[in-house]
Amino acid sequence: MQQDNSTTQFGRVFIWLAWLLALGLLAFVFQDLLETQNNPNTNPQSALNQQGLAEVTLQQNRYGHYVTTGTINEQMVTFLLDTGATEVSIPENLAQQLKLPRYGNYQVTTANGQVTVQQTKIDQLSIGNIFLYNIRANINPGMQGKEILLGMSALKKLEFQQTGKQLILRERHAF
Repeated sequence: MQQDNSTTQFGRVFIWLAWLLALGLLAFVFQDLLETQNNPNTNPQSALNQQGLAEVTLQQNRYGHYVTTGTINEQMVTFLLDTGATEVSIPENLAQQLKLPRYGNYQVTTANGQVTVQQTKIDQLSIGNIFLYNIRANINPGMQGKEILLGMSALKKLEFQQTGKQLILRERHAF
């Protein structure tokens, strides 16, 4: 009788461990699915157009935004395209990881009101096969998260065209 009781207890513990393992596996699979829905452009589609200019095609995420993986100074980052932002805006914690230089403070108006930011410069920014150089940016201590707002200080150097749920970014002609 004593042995049956301990075997039953062992069986229950084993079943609980199996359930926990199964839940952990499901969480891992669904986390990847949710990440893909937030950033469907982890490896953006790149090409050269007929004029030999670099082109990147982005897909909208489930919220209607364009989020993509790219690089700043050859370090991988996530961009949220924001035509309403004057400059590229980088959260403080990411700026520290990227070791960006700081050139002084100034005031900006954001959706959350006035905030003091620090000026910085990005030597090289890339999305797919598009490379931009010497981009004006700011470091925003009030921003949370891991996404960098890709504002007009970078986007004005590109042509872009939206068709349905796609956005095509294209290098401008160099004259």
